Amino acid sequence: MKAITANRLTDGQVIYRTADGEWSPEIDAAERLDGEDAQTRLTLAETEHAIAVGPYLIDLADDQPGGQKWRRETIRLTGPSAGTTRQTGV
Repeated sequence: MKAITANRLTDGQVIYRTADGEWSPEIDAAERLDGEDAQTRLTLAETEHAIAVGPYLIDLADDQPGGQKWRRETIRLTGPSAGTTRQTGV
């Protein structure tokens, strides 16, 4: 199963293309795609330059990023994996 993801043009937020052709920041709202339908939808998403930057297909497993790049997609979805506290004196 695949979904289309991109970054929103206005603020860089990770977004997902929905079945009704809209974009959502919620992965749960992403349209689930298979086969040629996935490539057809991606081609359409690539024309939406005023909304989304760099759309591409990702693998989904149990409604979460899957496949070989699951870690990258999880970081894109949830934010940096490094801590946000600063050490002083370093």
